[in-house]
Amino acid sequence: MGFILYLIVGGVMGWLAGLLLGKNVPGNVIGNIIAGIIGAWIGGMIFGEIGPSIAGMAIIPALIGAIIFVFILRLFLRG
Repeated sequence: MGFILYLIVGGVMGWLAGLLLGKNVPGNVIGNIIAGIIGAWIGGMIFGEIGPSIAGMAIIPALIGAIIFVFILRLFLRG
């Protein structure tokens, strides 16, 4: 159950990052999940485990990391 919750939270973080940047994440739902999980990893490496946590994923660093990841991804896919 924890793994499914982790995927759901990752998807929501990826979706929010795309929504805040005004850019769609390639791959729709799967892309959102991947962006959220990679974003959580990036945010955790940069900011640590600050703020509230759901399914072992700190929400604030995960969202910031997902925004960074989606921004970099869109820069590479623009060309």
